[in-house]
Amino acid sequence: MSDMLEYQNFELESISAFRELLQKNSSLCGLNVTIPYKEKVIPFLDELTDEAKEIGAVNTVAVTRNNSGIKTTGYNTDVTGFYKTIKPLLKSHHSGALVLGTGGASKAVVYVFEKLQMPVLKVSRNKCTEAISYDEITRDHIIQYPVIINTTPLGTFPDIDRFPELPYTLLSANNLLYDLVYNPEMTEFLLKGQQQGATTLNGYTMLIAQAEASWEIWQRTCNPESVV
Repeated sequence: MSDMLEYQNFELESISAFRELLQKNSSLCGLNVTIPYKEKVIPFLDELTDEAKEIGAVNTVAVTRNNSGIKTTGYNTDVTGFYKTIKPLLKSHHSGALVLGTGGASKAVVYVFEKLQMPVLKVSRNKCTEAISYDEITRDHIIQYPVIINTTPLGTFPDIDRFPELPYTLLSANNLLYDLVYNPEMTEFLLKGQQQGATTLNGYTMLIAQAEASWEIWQRTCNPESVV
């Protein structure tokens, strides 16, 4: 890739501004997509990889340009990032996972656990057909699903005092708590887990792993002189 390659931040007030962003930035050849647009961006893309289509969420977009116009392809590198960082932590007693949240990030997490053939129970603020609510979590759930993944933005700076409403006193050294939030380094979710003896990890290593996977995609698909 060119030494002039840059990684910039583009904040959109609405996903409807996505196409305009591409038109106004002719050197843009790739994007990472964050909350809350990982699902909402899909209708604006020309195609998805099979994996992104199955997951139903996109966090990486490759943009190619030619005489025919602009083509956008959606990928999900959250899968790569999460798999590489969760796999080394899993022990024989980690029999299942509680996945907190039902948004785009949670879909990649659930996809990984399904590939690992690990049972998953989703948790949402409101009970629905695919998830239980936080106030329904029992001791049996904590035992049966000892791996707990926070895929929500709760606890992200500057709202660092917020955290998922779990029965933290039921946690033990058998539990593994993984927070996709990486700022701050130690969220209240992780701190409360550590206080009960649980193993914990924040989302920084996943951020790096998915970014490396995104970069590899752009190296394959982008014009060497383009600016990301």
